[in-house]
Amino acid sequence: MSTQLAVLISDHRGEGLAESLEKLTEASLDLHQASNLKASKRALTKLRPQVIILDPLASGGTKEIEVLWAAAGDHVPALLLVTDPSRVDSAATAQASLRNIPMDLIRRDAPLDEFRVRLRALRARYQGESEITDLRYQASHDDRTGLLRPIPFADRLEEHFSAAARHDLPLALILMDLDRFGQINKEFDHTVGDRVIESVGELVRHNLRAEDIGGRLGGDEFGLLLPYTTALDAARVVRRVRDRMRAMVTKVDRPEPIVVTASLGFESFNGKDLKSADELRLRAERALRAAKLARGDRGIYFRSLGEDMESA
Repeated sequence: MSTQLAVLISDHRGEGLAESLEKLTEASLDLHQASNLKASKRALTKLRPQVIILDPLASGGTKEIEVLWAAAGDHVPALLLVTDPSRVDSAATAQASLRNIPMDLIRRDAPLDEFRVRLRALRARYQGESEITDLRYQASHDDRTGLLRPIPFADRLEEHFSAAARHDLPLALILMDLDRFGQINKEFDHTVGDRVIESVGELVRHNLRAEDIGGRLGGDEFGLLLPYTTALDAARVVRRVRDRMRAMVTKVDRPEPIVVTASLGFESFNGKDLKSADELRLRAERALRAAKLARGDRGIYFRSLGEDMESA
């Protein structure tokens, strides 16, 4: 494993920070640059840096940090936030809201040696936090699938709903149940059911973007939380997951392999039209129930249901 510290310089303000920090040529640093929020998101998910040096376009960078950390998923880097010497208060507000990650502030006009010192300190803190993060990961993720457990998934749903409501961003929630999974457990020993669950978990993970969140919410129930996703785009994800479920087979000790289908229910939020994360989830659950009542192997959008089904 490389001993270099991967550092992403997110120079969103474009006032020469990236060029200045090119002089940080220590062998222990692996420097990368991004000039805007979109490029930073892409670099964050591709490079998985240990530290981000962020010179935000907006004072304090709160919104930019929210977007980047949503894209980071389970890989949360340390943050060195560059501040305007005349607006340290707004940066301090951002720092207070990010108590759970290694973070430091540095003035934009700080000398290069000061950046070196802060990076070394953040590296030490990041390594310590990484050990804690490993333990937290084990506590928050399902052993069999690697997806979030129910409570952490619900927490992320609340967080993303709040962010979507604040910034008028779309958000979609898909809930999925395996069809007739109980029959598989009756016909075979539990190891076969475990293999099916593992395969479904892998399928879910492979259909998530970096910013998406997958969870195992029960024995055979799964959830997909899709930030920045409209109803139309969510419908495409539902169709893709359903089709790949149909194509997934589990080999057992008999001539015919096991083919598992799924029922999916989903609902969308445009940033304004729902009151709470609970309402979003309740609607997705009703759509899921409708899909199961329709004999499964299908996806149903909550807003396509009739009034009688909505009130069921």
